Amino acid sequence: MIILYNPISTTPGKQPLPLSLLSLAAMLEGSESWALVDGNVVPDPAADIIARLSDVPRSLVPLLAVSVMPGPQLTQAVAVCRRVKAALPHVPIVWGGYFPTQHAETVLRAPYVDFVIRSQGELAILQLIKVLRSGGVLNSVGGLSWRAGADLVNNPVQPLTDLDHLPDLPYHRVPMERYIHNNYLGDRTIAHNSSFGCPFACSFCAVVAMSNRRWLAQSPARMERVMRHVVTTYRVDAVQMHDMDFFISEARTAEFAERIAGLGLRWWALGRADILMQYSDATWTKMARSGLKMVFSGAESGTDAALARMNKGGKASAGLTLELAARLRRFGVVPEFSFVLGCPPDPAKDVETTFDFIRRIKAINPATEIVLYTYTPVPLDGTLYTEAKRLGFAFPETLDEWASPEWEQLSMRRGDNIPWMDPAVGGVRRRVRDFERVVNAFYPTVTDLRLTGWRRAALKAASGLRYRMKWYGAPYELRAINRLLHYQRPETTGF
Repeated sequence: MIILYNPISTTPGKQPLPLSLLSLAAMLEGSESWALVDGNVVPDPAADIIARLSDVPRSLVPLLAVSVMPGPQLTQAVAVCRRVKAALPHVPIVWGGYFPTQHAETVLRAPYVDFVIRSQGELAILQLIKVLRSGGVLNSVGGLSWRAGADLVNNPVQPLTDLDHLPDLPYHRVPMERYIHNNYLGDRTIAHNSSFGCPFACSFCAVVAMSNRRWLAQSPARMERVMRHVVTTYRVDAVQMHDMDFFISEARTAEFAERIAGLGLRWWALGRADILMQYSDATWTKMARSGLKMVFSGAESGTDAALARMNKGGKASAGLTLELAARLRRFGVVPEFSFVLGCPPDPAKDVETTFDFIRRIKAINPATEIVLYTYTPVPLDGTLYTEAKRLGFAFPETLDEWASPEWEQLSMRRGDNIPWMDPAVGGVRRRVRDFERVVNAFYPTVTDLRLTGWRRAALKAASGLRYRMKWYGAPYELRAINRLLHYQRPETTGF
């Protein structure tokens, strides 16, 4: 029995399909007994896992495989894996995902984690199961890390597998109704991954370690087949493409849009401004006609100098972000831009510059969704990480430290305990949240279906003076209005 455990990652009612684990399940389907335990829907995942594995004979070598991101997932994974190992010490526990890929040594210091699989895990999980059952050598498992006495062993990562060579996800084995949601996109929205990796190496991004700048994508024919299946079988009417970057290939995007044009789907995806601005108007027309409703793009900063320090690469520029906001308005697609604030060496200036840049975007396209994060380093060589270390930043050395409330917030890029930020100028997180509250009242998100016309007018009036005068601090009256109207804030609730 193989248990695939997805630790909690989101608020109740918004849980997406655990796509990475379902991809592993697809490899196991038909040859191994497996079950999914999702911490987003199971109230006590440790008890569930222990109950499922307690009666499995040791000779069958049961296994617990866990997908882990920093933040709430890591916090729950630590507690659950500790309980499982205490109750069932003979059950091997393997972690995968971008956190263990980056921090394998830290993960394997914990006595309750036996293995880490770095990067893509579909072939590696099969290789590991075979070795554990046959008594083979661990060195044969691609991308596997483990401890051999006092030594840490890191096997070379094996070549990535083309996504069209992987089997379809076993939707029929999971309670799909729990993963179909009503939101701005549609009444029955699901998540899908159509690609893996990204060819760029942004210095704040954890994806780089997973894919080593490779981008692998499902073919338009494969994507169409999957879309038709979920529409026909589960009455899905909208899809969120949870790709690391969906739009790398214009030809692929254009063909996909043509293939699904008659399905009645509305869809959301993520892409870079410089690539999207290279798309032809003909392709944009196809995308809009096929149901594209929102595009998420990492704008990151309002200055080209900051983008260069972030190693954004390509032809990224602040000007292209402004142009994309205008272009999306022309095609009736809602932009969703994220920014990384508080970057060294001058975080206070970075924050103020970004605030002013966001105002320029809103003037061009008021429908733009804004999502703000405070900068948190990732262990990559580069200007930002080097400067952060020089100014006192250091990663935790144990999983218990990573699972602390302070680091959980920092991992979600919401923390305030940032060594390079001068306390005299105020906490980054508080300033960002105050700014967001004013902006989101003056420009209520179009994705909040509960907001009537008079409510939007009331919010705009209540925040008008603050917005015009740039008085963002201590917006207590807007907090009170938020409690009264419960209007949606994109940075905390999404759509």
